[in-house]
Amino acid sequence: MDRSSAAAERVYNFSPGPAVLPLEVLQRARDELVALPGAGISVLEISHRSPPFDRILEETLASLRALLGIGSDHEVVFLQGGASLQFSMVPMNLLRGQEGPAEYIITGTWGQTGAKEARREGAVHVAWDGVATNYDRLPGPGEVRVAENAAYAHVTSNETIQGVQWKHEPDVGAVPLVCDCSSDFLSRPIDVSKYGLIYACAQKNAGIAGVTAVIIRKDLLARSRDDLPTMLDYRTHVKNGSRANTPPVFAIYVLGLVCEWIRERMGGLEGMARHNAAKARLLYDVLDASAGFYQGHSQPECRSDMNVTFKLRDESLEKEFVAGATPRGLIDLKGHRSVGGIRASIYNAMPVEGVRALRDYMLEFQKGRGA
Repeated sequence: MDRSSAAAERVYNFSPGPAVLPLEVLQRARDELVALPGAGISVLEISHRSPPFDRILEETLASLRALLGIGSDHEVVFLQGGASLQFSMVPMNLLRGQEGPAEYIITGTWGQTGAKEARREGAVHVAWDGVATNYDRLPGPGEVRVAENAAYAHVTSNETIQGVQWKHEPDVGAVPLVCDCSSDFLSRPIDVSKYGLIYACAQKNAGIAGVTAVIIRKDLLARSRDDLPTMLDYRTHVKNGSRANTPPVFAIYVLGLVCEWIRERMGGLEGMARHNAAKARLLYDVLDASAGFYQGHSQPECRSDMNVTFKLRDESLEKEFVAGATPRGLIDLKGHRSVGGIRASIYNAMPVEGVRALRDYMLEFQKGRGA
């Protein structure tokens, strides 16, 4: 099979993660896989302490800082273990030994999970919980109240399962704001200066599974205690420049390629945000015009640009909908088991052509059922 035919056979992957990658990134990684330019060996083979990886690491860090406007008050490290490990590392480093509680604003499944892990390390107070309406909305003005002496306030910027997304940061006063940004990382601009700590696994918008970016305000590093396991102490990774152990070299390399793609091909994060909003609008317009045939899970003002979640009015048609999508090259549309229905994850690299193809299928499917 030649290269052009391989690209032509690609389907539209609506998986929530690991997710679709930019075709240009895949092609460049393929072309450089056998011998990284200037190295003479594969990126899969290079030492994490070699000059070629020095360049990869430095360029990826520089690209990430430039895209997000990360200032000198914050450190950036690349870790492993995904967001799931950060559910534990955050309270281990920022809550252990603190007088005040950790405040959790729970807007979906991943916020729930993070709070559960934090309780192993200290007091947790739930500042807001959307469970009563099955996490179909975000808190409104005045609904979130956090203690002034809170160790930190935690929020999930985008809930992949329920399909709700913050469009602005919650007001937590002077309390350090911690954000699980995994599923909308690098999808739009954010003001990093407003956060004490941001963490994000790469495999949604920023690359492949294996690397997690952690952006932490320098003053918060002083909270990490000496009784922490060495590899669970943020100070260890800052001190060693993300190389306290062998880092995920290939995953960092791909993250760097994605950063370059966003900057050079998508107009930076501002352009990326416009692109993502336009894609989401194509699908939400179908939901809103369907007279209830398609029923969105999230309330309109809280809708995610990343994960469009909905049910069919006749739930018995949902399996048929998913089955009919597959021959059209529209895959991984089944909703999470806890919510059901349909979920279209349209992260950074999902081309607008794929979203249009799904939109057209939705319209055809509805028309074919006489609705």
